[in-house]
Amino acid sequence: MTTPRDTQDLIESLAADLSPARPGTVPLRIAASAAVGGAVALGLVLVFLGLRPDLRQVAAGDMMFWMKAGYAVVLGLAGFWSAERLARPAGSGRGGFLLMALALGMVILFAAIRMMRMPPEMRMPMWLGQSWDVCPIRILMLSIPTLALALLVMRRLAPTRLTLAGAAAGLFAGGVAAAAYGLHCTETGAAFLATWYSLGVALSAALGALLGPWALRWR
Repeated sequence: MTTPRDTQDLIESLAADLSPARPGTVPLRIAASAAVGGAVALGLVLVFLGLRPDLRQVAAGDMMFWMKAGYAVVLGLAGFWSAERLARPAGSGRGGFLLMALALGMVILFAAIRMMRMPPEMRMPMWLGQSWDVCPIRILMLSIPTLALALLVMRRLAPTRLTLAGAAAGLFAGGVAAAAYGLHCTETGAAFLATWYSLGVALSAALGALLGPWALRWR
């Protein structure tokens, strides 16, 4: 018959073989998934989509190019912030999700102001652009390498809120993918950015939330 003392001895012997992660290793591991996943996403853009032909010119002074890049980076950072905290036991990703909501709100406000200043007949074309039907799916597809790596890293840590942790990983991956996709995309509408880029990142976050309980479950 097993006694409480025997159980405690067993727990202590198992714990003796565990080495806690050093401070700073958790964010470094998650950031590494962005470096590798982002490189893969960029490679996919180069091979299958191609860089926009006027990249050098727009990078020199097109506000919308940098706004798209900045929005994607902020969403990626928001996801990283949440994922890094939710990778820990009972962690909270509130700060990162608040940053995401703030960035989204600012982009929507800017898009609404731009749309109101346009002639009515131009509003729909600027909102839909030429690629509204493929943009979100492309961002989702490009996010998969980073999402897979981030989930692989996080499952080796100790997440307990698995759906939220998966959503944070998806938000992180979506931001990385949107930044890579922006090197190909020629759309210039703020409403396009607020809607279709955001939808692509949201799809990545939803995929992460769906996979989280399975991919991050302790085994």
